[in-house]
Amino acid sequence: MNEYPKILKLPDTMSNWPWPRKINPHYEATKIESNRWLHSFKAFDKKSQYAFDKGDFCLLSALAYPHVTKEILLLSNHLNNFFFATDEYTDVEDERGVEGIATVIIDAMTNPQKPRPEGENILGEIARQFWELAIKTASPSSQRHFLDSFIAYLQSVVQQAADRDSCKIRTIDSYFENRRDNIGTRSSFALLEFELNLPDEVVYHPVIMELSDCCTDMVIIDNDIFSYNKEQAVGSCNHNIITIIMHQMKTDLDGAMKCAAEYYSESRRKFLEGLNKVPSWGEEIDIQVQQYLNGIACWPQGNYCWSFESGRYFGNKGLEYQRTRLVPLLPKVNPVGGDAKDKPKCVSVYIVEEMNEESEYM
Repeated sequence: MNEYPKILKLPDTMSNWPWPRKINPHYEATKIESNRWLHSFKAFDKKSQYAFDKGDFCLLSALAYPHVTKEILLLSNHLNNFFFATDEYTDVEDERGVEGIATVIIDAMTNPQKPRPEGENILGEIARQFWELAIKTASPSSQRHFLDSFIAYLQSVVQQAADRDSCKIRTIDSYFENRRDNIGTRSSFALLEFELNLPDEVVYHPVIMELSDCCTDMVIIDNDIFSYNKEQAVGSCNHNIITIIMHQMKTDLDGAMKCAAEYYSESRRKFLEGLNKVPSWGEEIDIQVQQYLNGIACWPQGNYCWSFESGRYFGNKGLEYQRTRLVPLLPKVNPVGGDAKDKPKCVSVYIVEEMNEESEYM
């Protein structure tokens, strides 16, 4: 295996995708409201909140949902803020701690009218308020589909913590199986249903599910490619397709990037070909299915653009890296040992610019 490189070479996965970059016109207005909502919980200290805000998860919503109404966009902002806050809180917990958080969130979402107990993890109240607002808009079928997918997401996060505790590196196939729930897109896709009325036989039809999985896999691969640098710097990259490919295929970082891009191309091909296999359920349902699939297809482009345009993974150099495809590897920052008991328990969100300042390669 080659010496570990100092430069990360990003594959250009999104060239010629039929759904171009678009941004929802309600981005700015809903961002103000959603960020005010999240800040009210005081989930992070001042520095971590600043770093969290640089991720601009409302921008992700606006790029991934360019055509939804202002009301749905606000819900998607809340959901993305909630998702990433949950990630930050669960990333520093062991399996038992994550199980406790998952139990709190599930109880809050299945009982949104019930006040949360004093001293409970703040994610419980965030979940309760989000779902209390969501059910005012969501159709009954979409509520079921959302909750089913969100519970599966939480279960996958618990499993991720168990893997982290044991320093387990999954196989490629088992990783995708877990990550399709863990990435959160299934719940994000369910949000597209909120103003529709898609029955179970449509949403869970094998062709529709395969199309959903193809777009999910594209989001997974891009997310793991773009987040790898930051994750390797803080010692938390075992749950990443790049690490998993290097481990299973016995290849180096460049080889893993090329392999990941090949997986991406295959998912892209299967999605585009799969659109020709969508059955008909009658004109009324077919119109809704077309709207749903178009919404799903916007996600890979939206996630790709957000990764460079926000400060989540590349700080203020995202657009430069998007152009050059060359990213200097970050140095190790507060490296975490393999033993779970050595992991920090405080929730701390890293600022990429500060990590860059410590790099001898910048």
